[in-house]
Amino acid sequence: MTNIPYIPESAPFNAEQRAWLNGFLAGLFSQVPGAASASQLNAAPHKAGEPLLILFGSQTGSAEGLAKELAKESESRGFAPKVLALNDYEQANFSAANRAVIISSTWGDGDPPDNAVDFWNWIKADSAPRLENLNFAVLGLGDKNYSDFCGASKKFDDRLAALGAKRLVPRGECDVDYEGPAKTWIDGLWDKLGSATVSNGATNGATNGAVNGEPVEGKQGYGKSNPFPAKLLKNVLLNKPGSGKEVRHYEIALNGSGLNYEAGDALGVVPVNCSELVDDVIAALKAKSDENVKFGDNIMSLREALIHHFDVTKPSQEMIAAVAKVAPQSELAPLVAPEKREDLKKWMWGRHVIDLLEMLPAPMPVAEFVPLLKRLAPRLYSISSSPKAHPGEVHLTVGAVRYESHGRVRKGVASTFLADRVGDAEFVKVFVQPSHGFKPPANGDTPMIMVGPGTGIAPFRAFLEERQATGAKGRNWLFFGDQRRDADFLYDESLTNWQKSGLLTRLDLAFSRDQEEKIYVQDRMMQNAVELWAWLEGGAHFYVCGDASRMAKDVDAALHKIVETAGGKSADEAKVYIAKLKSDKRYQRDVY
Repeated sequence: MTNIPYIPESAPFNAEQRAWLNGFLAGLFSQVPGAASASQLNAAPHKAGEPLLILFGSQTGSAEGLAKELAKESESRGFAPKVLALNDYEQANFSAANRAVIISSTWGDGDPPDNAVDFWNWIKADSAPRLENLNFAVLGLGDKNYSDFCGASKKFDDRLAALGAKRLVPRGECDVDYEGPAKTWIDGLWDKLGSATVSNGATNGATNGAVNGEPVEGKQGYGKSNPFPAKLLKNVLLNKPGSGKEVRHYEIALNGSGLNYEAGDALGVVPVNCSELVDDVIAALKAKSDENVKFGDNIMSLREALIHHFDVTKPSQEMIAAVAKVAPQSELAPLVAPEKREDLKKWMWGRHVIDLLEMLPAPMPVAEFVPLLKRLAPRLYSISSSPKAHPGEVHLTVGAVRYESHGRVRKGVASTFLADRVGDAEFVKVFVQPSHGFKPPANGDTPMIMVGPGTGIAPFRAFLEERQATGAKGRNWLFFGDQRRDADFLYDESLTNWQKSGLLTRLDLAFSRDQEEKIYVQDRMMQNAVELWAWLEGGAHFYVCGDASRMAKDVDAALHKIVETAGGKSADEAKVYIAKLKSDKRYQRDVY
């Protein structure tokens, strides 16, 4: 059988041009005797070069990364893929699309990510168009620890079907460890989408190199699937005496990794569990540390598995259900009923796996216990450095989580790993997670307004370092806040010096506990509403980083109010104005 020739990725064509040419060659050579035809492939045929719309909703970049992997594979199958955020549905001409794949994470309690909110508002509206010509598929990324698992993708899937669109395959749902299930779902998708070409030596899926021009792995193959073992160069406490917080500045060496990052990206950290907690779990099981258990295809000791591979803090929903069943007289048992979801959520706060094990009438067998555990997931932290200012290094700004609940000291897994345990491990495994929707303006003359209280300062330190290193002339306005100026003014020396040098045009501070009435960053915004509005009208980009549940919502509400009061607009007009800021990528958020 003759292989059909194809246009290699190194050729000077963009993705759509390459797919069209591959389709043309496929059509031409499919008439050659012995050439592989579409009917000989293990998928439903389609016309070569047909468009495939791939839309993503992504808060941290995982869904976007999968969308670009899917696009790369679809090219090798003869499609002309178009990859956009869900909010770009108009640019994508979604209402006229024939084939569309949606990959989306869920934010908060079932909400769409920031770059999918406009799409959801559009399709759920009474005025939404009928979509009878659309064939679609939806893949959701989520976390089973949250009550509305993959809630956003469920909403998308149900609503598109209600508008008359036809499902290509049932909706996919992936937990935190999503790579394997996502690949299985995508493999099944091709049976419906089909193939039109055979790539001569090309590989499907993600590779070491690039996906549609976006970096995936480092030069040595380091990335999420193979994190780089990095040296921790510095671990500095930023808070001063009298603070009620523990925020630390970390400097990590990337030399030899081949990993590259940009201001606005995140760093994935693979944590290691606290050995004392692991020993307590093993004791509660009345098990032996060296007892063999299975992790994937590997056999290892129970202690090694619990330290390096399994989450021994947050119980899975399956573990909660199993314990409730075995301990019917416990406080937990009546809370697993569906109507008690909110009560269960409140009861579980501050309780870990060890608390559930101690409720059991008899120790749980290890063979039953291990399959109930979630895999230990990497944590993503906003990078607080510019590679132009610190070549070969990456910096983080992380608050160490420590508290007491139900008679036991609790520790944040990754935050205290960095603070306390990396010294023992001698390295920290890391990878770069690109954040394509949270970047400083490409034009260095564009003004920036940055709102980043507490550890939300991290990416803005990177933005300012970037602008200093490149000599950008754009004005910069930072709103920073925390509890007390004397103890919690993070990076005070750098920020003060940048203000003196003129790099920081304005620095507005809000230390909530320095006076009787608490003052927050949104209050400072309102106090400067007229000037903030003038900056927006002058083309400024507006950025927010920090807590999603309270701070970011309060800042968003303040921004709407400023547009109304200083801009002289109605509430509806303010919504339209801010929606335009978002669609123009002038309102960006990095929230958690």
